[in-house]
Amino acid sequence: MNINIDAKSSSSLMSALASPIRLQILLWLLDPRPHFPEQRDGDLVEDGVCVGFITDKIGLSQPTVSSHMKKLADAGLVTGKKFGNWMFYKPDRVRLAELGSALIAVSRATPRSRSQL
Repeated sequence: MNINIDAKSSSSLMSALASPIRLQILLWLLDPRPHFPEQRDGDLVEDGVCVGFITDKIGLSQPTVSSHMKKLADAGLVTGKKFGNWMFYKPDRVRLAELGSALIAVSRATPRSRSQL
């Protein structure tokens, strides 16, 4: 498998995951049902979690949470969907799987073959 991870996208991904707050939010979003109440609008898994619920759970202000979610979205780790006045976020499982596969490929590559990834 030849997966391209360039320095710019790698930096964005790692920067997004470097924050303990963003990492915790992402972990909750990967398995939202035990961590968030059912929503009036949208399914927790199919549509994502309302930013209001994320804000309540993490205990930060809505603008701060929105900033963290923007960083995760810009890195391609989550996708956002608007329902009325609220944003809902869910993990981009394809992108996360690609990242995992790329990290495995890099970790298994010999120094000579890394330049071919």
